[in-house]
Amino acid sequence: MSIGLFPLIVTQGLSFSLDYNQSRPQLLILDDFGLQAFDNFARETLMDIIDERFSTTSTIISSQLPVSTWYDIIGENTIADAILDRIVNSSHRIQLQGESLRKGIIEQQIK
Repeated sequence: MSIGLFPLIVTQGLSFSLDYNQSRPQLLILDDFGLQAFDNFARETLMDIIDERFSTTSTIISSQLPVSTWYDIIGENTIADAILDRIVNSSHRIQLQGESLRKGIIEQQIK
């Protein structure tokens, strides 16, 4: 399966394209996962990416939200099941606790 060109939207609202077939990174990092609900295109694109990378390359997913909420964020039960099955059952989970590091940095800058 080949997913070819697809647009990526970054948090600042900028849009660009990545030729995934050409770059096929060994490590893909999805940062701030789940900040907003997925539409059909995002859901299908994520499914293609996770399916293609499953058991062959590494993916790091960071999120401020617990994994238990990802099902609702992804939406569409069948696709959410397939994505989460691949992610959750083949992952190493690291849960961080404590206050945000940004809070400490901001407090130091204010002083």
